[in-house]
Amino acid sequence: MAESKKPAKPKEEKPKVKEAKVSPTEAPEASPPEGSSPVPPVEGKAKPAKKAARPGKLEEAAPSEPPRENLSLDADDVEKPKIVKAKGSKNVHAGIAHVLSTFNNTIVTITDLNGNVIGWSSAGKVGFKGSRKSTAYAAQMVAQDASRQAMGHGLKEVQVLVKGPGAGRESAVRALQAIGLDLTVIRDVTPVPHNGCRPPKQRRV
Repeated sequence: MAESKKPAKPKEEKPKVKEAKVSPTEAPEASPPEGSSPVPPVEGKAKPAKKAARPGKLEEAAPSEPPRENLSLDADDVEKPKIVKAKGSKNVHAGIAHVLSTFNNTIVTITDLNGNVIGWSSAGKVGFKGSRKSTAYAAQMVAQDASRQAMGHGLKEVQVLVKGPGAGRESAVRALQAIGLDLTVIRDVTPVPHNGCRPPKQRRV
């Protein structure tokens, strides 16, 4: 019985010695003098730095300036739109551009010589609203959009028929010419009454 108790005592002493060597207080004390110890704290500091850098990059990339609009009506400054060949292209080389310019809107319709529509656009379709629909710049954008559709069918020559007293008469015609279409005829077809209809009776007050 006595022999069995003696080996039990040294077994209890050995774990005490091991605990003293691997105690949490001594581990950090032994780490600073060693050469490998400074590496783990540096990595710990670098990780939050990388995390802080990522949101900074996202913030820098987020604010982007929108493209500026070209407001000039000169033929040299007008941006030529990309012409994409239409799926069912009709190979129309000559056509007629009908420009309807009123006080409230501008509509450009491009047809072939028989009157079949190959491209059209209006100020509302391009994205203008309210009083901006009747401006000269809106008419320029409308003419560019309609001609882009028509040029996808192979249009090169155009006869222009202008109708209405709006502000977009001249700017629409200039935009058609600046894009690269050949204008063969420019005609004003605004309807003018020659004393045809009887006026309404005089208003009583």
